[in-house]
Amino acid sequence: MRQSKLLLPTMREAPSDAEAISHQLLLRAGFIRQVAAGIYTYLPLGWRVLKKVADIIREEMDRTDAQEILMPAMQPADLWQESGRYAIYGPELIRLKDRHEREFVLGPTHEEVITALIRNEVNSYRQLPLHLYQIQTKFRDERRPRFGLLRGREFLMKDAYSFDLDGEGLDKTYWVLHEAYCRIFRRLGLNFRAVEADAGAIGGDGGTHEFMALADIGEDTIVSCESCDYAANLEKAESISEAIQVVEAIPYTEGSPYASITAYEKIHTPNVRTIEELVQALGVEAKQLIKTLLFIADGNPVAVLVRGDHEVNETKVKNALGSEVLELANAAMTEQITGAPLGFAGPIQLTIPLLVDKEVAAMPVGIVGANEKDYHLRNVCPSRDFPVHTASDFRNVAEGDLCSRCQGALQFSRGIELGHVFKLGTKYSKALGATYLDSSGKEQIMVMGCYGIGISRILSAVVEQNHDAGGILWPVSMAPYQVHLIPISVKAPEQMALAEQLYTRLGNAGIEVLLDDRDERAGVKFKDADLIGIPVRILVGKHAAEGLVEYKERGSMEPNLLGVEEAFVRIMELKRRN
Repeated sequence: MRQSKLLLPTMREAPSDAEAISHQLLLRAGFIRQVAAGIYTYLPLGWRVLKKVADIIREEMDRTDAQEILMPAMQPADLWQESGRYAIYGPELIRLKDRHEREFVLGPTHEEVITALIRNEVNSYRQLPLHLYQIQTKFRDERRPRFGLLRGREFLMKDAYSFDLDGEGLDKTYWVLHEAYCRIFRRLGLNFRAVEADAGAIGGDGGTHEFMALADIGEDTIVSCESCDYAANLEKAESISEAIQVVEAIPYTEGSPYASITAYEKIHTPNVRTIEELVQALGVEAKQLIKTLLFIADGNPVAVLVRGDHEVNETKVKNALGSEVLELANAAMTEQITGAPLGFAGPIQLTIPLLVDKEVAAMPVGIVGANEKDYHLRNVCPSRDFPVHTASDFRNVAEGDLCSRCQGALQFSRGIELGHVFKLGTKYSKALGATYLDSSGKEQIMVMGCYGIGISRILSAVVEQNHDAGGILWPVSMAPYQVHLIPISVKAPEQMALAEQLYTRLGNAGIEVLLDDRDERAGVKFKDADLIGIPVRILVGKHAAEGLVEYKERGSMEPNLLGVEEAFVRIMELKRRN
């Protein structure tokens, strides 16, 4: 491609609302342009990169015997009502009506459509297992689109769906796809981790893993062990604290260690509402306090108890309750339930369900709210003073907690979610009636999995991990072009002759070349080349008459003066390695 013909509007400065470095660089380098919040046009270079990512994904999916199809973006709302997700998916689901007042949705995902297709087309065990995928635009009405392609309202995604005879077949398919994802992200040059995760709105009753690109801008917290390969999303992560490695909650009896603890007493704590204020006012540590947080789960109030130095994990609470919607109770609801304003809720004599974190259940005594304005209670003994039979893990792990597998120390890092694989089980096949006849003629429910990759957000993740002060450093596998060929002066006949010779030879060898044939100053060309980030730069300058060029790989410190033949060999070797 000749750069003089290319739509490549580079920018010296990024728009002020571009927060993430990847957003800034993709805009400045002319890869994308914003149409509306969370909605982007991909310019020629951006589209080339996007297609290369999609091609790598296709290659690896096809290696697993998956078959590519294409489903509609606009889906009948009836299917979503049949699965039960229409009412519960939330405001991210874009809903619309046609001229006949029939309801549709713009698909954020395609479990309903694919399940309806297979229930109508597959009816025998002989047709299973079956694995289908598509690459298609998805729509989610994000409340706050941000960070460019990382959180958009319209994005390109690869979503795949498997249909197996039973759980054993699903397990096999799941790990085949898990390994395919690892190959994809390795080929894209990403520094990533596969972490245990929560299924979220997709649901299902099996395992699930997220594939995270490590990056400071990431909106997800990755919890990993310093001593073993355990890694999980914060929503899913579990730990063993030093306090309860061996001892679980001990029920109160006359002969128990709790028997000598003095009965709880009321203490006056005027205007002392927060954990920080209690620590300062009472001269205690946060871990000696018990927080009582009130939630409304599917319309019903529930109290969750965690230690003062811990935070409630709402995902774990939702999963324990089997609830679809979980919201923190507001001030009015809190006062209605406890009889006291915010900051004084406690578990004693509450008539709503108590979900007690296991570390609270293991405390000998603690300080809690008194359900009375300006008062707390001390010497409160779990099990003796309130029930702990529902004790479980309801908190976020903290850095330094002990790994639940090897008791090594847990550490935190930030990550960008690139992909997610789920064992759906029969969640959708049962709801939508996707069944088959087994070898004895008995009807069975298909067992499903689903597997997604956010293709457009991969561009941002790669740039977050591969950039310098000058611009982007694309891996060879997904770079828009492999070689940037730059004659210093298009008015110098010997330079242009050698550049044209190389341009033709490299093209004939299957190398993608961008020839900067613009009549621009050298400094402008160099700045644009750094910004665009093509892996190899060949500079044709004052040594052209001698058959010499400057060879430089993007990100390397110094160029090398090489003969044309040696430069050609290096380029071919770089392509071969990638």
